[in-house]
Amino acid sequence: MISVTVKRRAADRRIVSFAISGHAKYADRGKDIICAGVSAVSVGTVNAIEALATVELPAKMKDGWLSSDIPEQPDKEIDDKVQLLLESMVVMLGTIAKTYGKYVVIHDQLL
Repeated sequence: MISVTVKRRAADRRIVSFAISGHAKYADRGKDIICAGVSAVSVGTVNAIEALATVELPAKMKDGWLSSDIPEQPDKEIDDKVQLLLESMVVMLGTIAKTYGKYVVIHDQLL
């Protein structure tokens, strides 16, 4: 199962970190559409933040694991872009989880 944990600051629900771990085991390696979808969405989001918001996230990635602490940006406009892209990731992963809930679970935590 793939576990997605999104941590938010309670005061304003700002995403402060996320972690994605595990494997769906929906199909054989290389044919697992759920793992491919989750990977495309999450890695694509990190790449989009770097390309569109010009913010390099301190992301860590290994086989079946991706995480990042999200640094708050002093420029509110840039911080808002980063948050919008992260919220978009959460929506896309939520769509995958809604369809394939047996293989993907999302935990939204307030700090």
